[in-house]
Amino acid sequence: MLAKILSGALKGIQAQIIEVEVSANQGLRSFNVVGLADTAIKEAKERIGSAIKNIGLKSPLQETRKVVVNLAPASLKKEGSHYDLPIALGYLLASEQTNFNPHDKIILGELALNGDLRPIKGALSFALLASQKGFKQIILPRENAKEASLVHLSGQSNNLEIIGLNNLKEAIIFLEGQLTVKQSKFVLADFIKQPAANGINLDWVKGQSHSKRGLEIAVAGGHNLFLQGPPGTGKTLLAKAAISIMPELAPEELLELAQIYSASGFGLNEPWFGQRPFRAPHHSASEPTIIGGGSPARAGEITLAHRGILFLDEFPEFHRDVLESLRQPLEQGEITIQRSKINLNLPARFFLIASANPCPCGYYNEASKSCTCAPSQVASYQRKMSGPLMDRMDIFCWVSSLKYEHLVGEPDADKETTAVKQKVALARARQKERLRDEGLLINAEMTPPLIKKHCPVDNASQEMLQKSVDAGDLSGRGYHRVLKVARTIADLAGRENIELRDITEALSYRQR
Repeated sequence: MLAKILSGALKGIQAQIIEVEVSANQGLRSFNVVGLADTAIKEAKERIGSAIKNIGLKSPLQETRKVVVNLAPASLKKEGSHYDLPIALGYLLASEQTNFNPHDKIILGELALNGDLRPIKGALSFALLASQKGFKQIILPRENAKEASLVHLSGQSNNLEIIGLNNLKEAIIFLEGQLTVKQSKFVLADFIKQPAANGINLDWVKGQSHSKRGLEIAVAGGHNLFLQGPPGTGKTLLAKAAISIMPELAPEELLELAQIYSASGFGLNEPWFGQRPFRAPHHSASEPTIIGGGSPARAGEITLAHRGILFLDEFPEFHRDVLESLRQPLEQGEITIQRSKINLNLPARFFLIASANPCPCGYYNEASKSCTCAPSQVASYQRKMSGPLMDRMDIFCWVSSLKYEHLVGEPDADKETTAVKQKVALARARQKERLRDEGLLINAEMTPPLIKKHCPVDNASQEMLQKSVDAGDLSGRGYHRVLKVARTIADLAGRENIELRDITEALSYRQR
């Protein structure tokens, strides 16, 4: 007899339908899986045989049957252990040990040897697929039910039933109509979390008012920030404090992040989930680690930093090919990974904070201490930060050395952090409302036509911008980035129109 169960496969963070066809005919005992299955799927026959035997039914390893499992479409490479449950149910259906209607259901789950269901990755992606395709039910391990319930944030759940089950026996009883499963209740507050109380905040940073202002503007509009200065002046502390002034995730942002982390195999019960991501890879990280790829293909740090911050400390120490590969995602907000057998588009709408010393010793152009580097060393060090990459930075801040009186002062009970966070939240709310019709959230996402529409400037501002462009201080890209930064400065001040002072401040942050 032939049985067909519908399941799914992950391609990046997106899911697609997979048909699990099971043929169980009398013949020499064998169990074969075809359809470009990886090792984890081919090993499923041992897990499935043991699980079926342990719930009191006849496993394919006990009967004289020739079992063939086909995963269609056969041209797509299949990976993962979530095909265990659909294959097991397909075999039981084909061998007439159970009887149910598999129509309008997507089934996923990894089996333990005793028949228990273990959690899978990508549950939210599969739930979104089931919703978009009009399925009535998605059946998966109980531990994934809460994660899959985030599909309700999409506004297209179409009354999809999310059925979380504990084991194979429970799945059979449910499908046969002998068991009622209570739906997992969706509560948005369960997913959105406040930053940890012991996290670094802006009040820890002493002095550095100019750099703090640059950080405030960068966070408010999602602009790329470059921090440069001598060692020990607080560049890393400033970057880490950025997360303390970022607003809470909007529901649509939470859905995007949850899909990324779910498909990447991270549990949504982690203490950091529900907060803005802050990713800080080491400078020895490889290109696939940063931008994604590898075998099997996975999301990189730029995708895991989506809607948050990617912090690259010791920026010139990263491999040059890694830094240059950041150009496309910084400009487009997504990364396209092309390999011989895969072609993936992954979201990467992060904003970059980079920090660097001005030279190998760290004291080039520092008044209080002389630089010990040769001119050739300084030039070689700075050449690692190419012009095209630096042109994609919106705000440059020099983090200067501190005086003793700044270091011994006590933080003012988080008052500065609270005030700045409120300003940032209001500025982002104005941007979201202004860009609502375009489906954008922050100023940094604006395209040139939208910049022309939402960033009009007066004659005095035009004259100043013209001088900077004609003098070669601003490229075409830099011109648009200055306008976006000026728009954010006006939003922070609560002004509807961009004024000359906004343009002046934005231009001051373009000086390296």
